[in-house]
Amino acid sequence: MAATPATLTARALLLDMDGTLVNSDAVVERCWRRWADRQGLDAGEVLKVVHGRQGYATMAVLLPDRPMAENHADNAVMLAEETADVDGVVPVAGAPAFMDAITGFPHALVTSADEALAQARMGAAGLRMPATRVTAELVGASKPDPEGFLKGAAELGTAPSDCVAFEDSEAGIQAAKAAGMRVVGIGPRAATFAPDVYVPDLTRLRLEVHEDGTMTLGVVPE
Repeated sequence: MAATPATLTARALLLDMDGTLVNSDAVVERCWRRWADRQGLDAGEVLKVVHGRQGYATMAVLLPDRPMAENHADNAVMLAEETADVDGVVPVAGAPAFMDAITGFPHALVTSADEALAQARMGAAGLRMPATRVTAELVGASKPDPEGFLKGAAELGTAPSDCVAFEDSEAGIQAAKAAGMRVVGIGPRAATFAPDVYVPDLTRLRLEVHEDGTMTLGVVPE
């Protein structure tokens, strides 16, 4: 990966949830392994593409010839399973302090989860739910489409170019970049997808809010 700048400056932050604020890998793997078994697919290959997208969009990638109505029906079942299963859902390292630090700064959650799943996972991880959020019900297209990030910026009244997005997945990073935003990549998945800044977790970020309403985000050296 190319060298990243030491700092980014933002007027608003747009935050993915799974893999960025919440580590839900255990439940995601359980639910998608069951789905893969039902479809006769290799679970390892399925798990390579599930992160970042809404479930129906993942299913469309994996089963391109299946009617989309079946994908949406399966997605509803998947969402119910995931919402009921929060065993092993924990915050990403540094997420509680990060959420406390940005309390008074413009920010929004932009997630491929629906509202019920977002509430369940943020609650299980003990994290404050942002007042502004763009969940699955509010968009017509899944990441990597930029719709969710553009809606989040609009809700905050901030130009996309003044926003910094936080993401962990290829689909999410593509969506944020397509929206014209700079990206902080979080965690091991993000490292290979060319975010503007990469950190292994949220403990490695340094935040400073300025009197002009901007925030500087820097990387804490090892």
